[in-house]
Amino acid sequence: MVANQVSFSHQLAFVDGLTEIAGRRALEDELKHLGRRYTLAMLDVDHFKQFNDTYGHEIGDDVLKLVAKQMACCEGGASAFRYGGEEFTLLFKGKTTEHCLPFLDALREDIAHYPLVLRDQSRPHDDKQGRQKRGRASDKKPVNITVSIGYADASQADTPEDVLKLADKALYKAKEAGRNCIKGSE
Repeated sequence: MVANQVSFSHQLAFVDGLTEIAGRRALEDELKHLGRRYTLAMLDVDHFKQFNDTYGHEIGDDVLKLVAKQMACCEGGASAFRYGGEEFTLLFKGKTTEHCLPFLDALREDIAHYPLVLRDQSRPHDDKQGRQKRGRASDKKPVNITVSIGYADASQADTPEDVLKLADKALYKAKEAGRNCIKGSE
């Protein structure tokens, strides 16, 4: 019983309940155990508040789950974390930014080209039923979402926390540059 409670407590503390990827506390723990070479990338869903206001919070949650699922499939040995709200972090241990850029760009493209069909009353919430119905023609036009990405690596700052701050600043450069793009910390 105690082991179950410990396991459940760990799950609550380290895994984001909505997206089912590691959460911010898990990221903070990982940042304590990094070597000398790593890259951090911050991602933010573009126009998320407007999307949420237009389609509702349930659809907004679907967007966050989609982004998390795509991030979890990111190649290059990336670990995905939900940082908070619509912000996410990718950690590439042992990799420089030059090595990570193709993986970040592929992720950005995968998200931008993913046809998100908005859930309506006839779309089942059950995943198995949804998969069975997916192949059928739908009169709903899919929407696409985009993310902006900022990145920095260990060569640019003394601590992982400072590298994360540089990646966050680069994320805002990507948003200022028109969104759906990737910017590095210079």
